[in-house]
Amino acid sequence: MDRDTRNSAIAALLILLLFGTAAFYLPTVMLALGSLSTVLAGIFGVVFVLAFFTVFWLRARSQRKNQDK
Repeated sequence: MDRDTRNSAIAALLILLLFGTAAFYLPTVMLALGSLSTVLAGIFGVVFVLAFFTVFWLRARSQRKNQDK
């Protein structure tokens, strides 16, 4: 495993652990928000899922940019 591959694997692991921990608490947060507003709870869930994919999209974009240099 070369240096770039190892760094990518470590970054992916950290991102997955962060989002995994957040996903563990997601139902609790959504229930708390749902008691205030169901729309707010739905928006929070959608933002969470979009943030997950956005992080990986930005990372891939950054890596592509670094390869072109």
